[in-house]
Amino acid sequence: MTAPDAMNLLRQKVTELGQAEVARRLDVSAAAISQLLSGKYQASPDNILRRVVEVFGGLSVDCPVLGEIPLAQCSDERKKPFTTANHQAVALWRACQGCQQNR
Repeated sequence: MTAPDAMNLLRQKVTELGQAEVARRLDVSAAAISQLLSGKYQASPDNILRRVVEVFGGLSVDCPVLGEIPLAQCSDERKKPFTTANHQAVALWRACQGCQQNR
């Protein structure tokens, strides 16, 4: 999905859900969303737009451990720290380290 597509998706979701709810789901501040939509965001919007696609894009990936999962779940799993809590957590962490989704 291109940056303009992600911006359009962001605008659509803000209209549907409201700015505060979108910000909560993206784990960013409502001010950042407001600035991004108004063209006043000073930093690079790439991270926020990537998160928009992950959370709202409806895309899925084929995880070698969990199978077909939503991209948002993939993103959440790859952000988790290493833990030896169970064998699946270890397998996920190892798989995420070499995954093309992990930038």
